[in-house]
Amino acid sequence: MGALDFNQLYVTYSQRMLYIAYQYTKDSFLAEDVVQEAFLKAYKKIDSIDDTGKIGAWLSAITARTAIDFLRLEKRKGCILLDSVVLEPMAGSGENSENIEDEVCVRLFQEEVDRKMETLSAESQQVLILKIQYGLKETEIANILNLKSGTVKTRLYRARKQLKRCLTPTG
Repeated sequence: MGALDFNQLYVTYSQRMLYIAYQYTKDSFLAEDVVQEAFLKAYKKIDSIDDTGKIGAWLSAITARTAIDFLRLEKRKGCILLDSVVLEPMAGSGENSENIEDEVCVRLFQEEVDRKMETLSAESQQVLILKIQYGLKETEIANILNLKSGTVKTRLYRARKQLKRCLTPTG
């Protein structure tokens, strides 16, 4: 295999990687950090790639895994990534107490779901995050993770079933 021009790889794949990272993080600055870290990881392991035709898929996988690692690190630090959907209700004043109670219940349930999701395999977490949190279609998930659509559907089915078992009181 000939030497790969890393500058050319950056020009070719950085936007795709930024899109993938943003799909996970929903934060443009954090997505840029993810892409930078993914390129560092790729640079260190560039000798491990045998088929240069699959380098885009390889970089996409590194980016997705790095984004998940970043999100886990943020979660461990106790940081919460807030978007405008969360910030806008907080900015409003004079909300009635029923809405606040409902919002608290929803957030507590979301925290419980997040804790239970951590018990799932990395593959299950990936597809669920992309499907539920970011609303991607199975075909979009398949493209991002470089999988067949049927594999994504199977993983989604199994992950949902596992998560449902974890969240039901009977276990």
